[in-house]
Amino acid sequence: MPSIPTPPAAQPQIDLGAERAAAARRGTLLGIPMGELGWFQSLLIGTAAGFAAFFFATFCGIVVCLFLVARHHTIDFAITYRVVGFPVGITVLALAYIYLGQLWVRRKLHRGV
Repeated sequence: MPSIPTPPAAQPQIDLGAERAAAARRGTLLGIPMGELGWFQSLLIGTAAGFAAFFFATFCGIVVCLFLVARHHTIDFAITYRVVGFPVGITVLALAYIYLGQLWVRRKLHRGV
C-alpha cells in the first residue's frame, strides 16, 4: 500500500511589513543604509543621482527624436537637453538633496553630535 505524503514542517513566517518599517526608520533605501552617510557623502550621492537622471532622461529624449527622424520629421536634438534632460536632472538633484539632507539632520539630532 502506498504511503500518504505528509506536508513539510511548518516554516517560520517572517513579517515583511515590520521589517520594511524598521528599515525605513533606520533610513535605508533598497537595503542601502542611507541614514549613515556623512555630509559630504550625502552631497556626492545626491549629485550622482542628479547626473544619472539627467543622462538617462537625455538618452530617452534622443531615442524619441530618432524615432521622429525615422518618420521624416525635422527635429532639433538640443530639445533633448533643454526640455527633457535638464528639468529631470535638476528635479532629481533637488529631491535627492532634500531626502539625504533630512536623513543627515535627523541622525545628527538623534545622536546629539
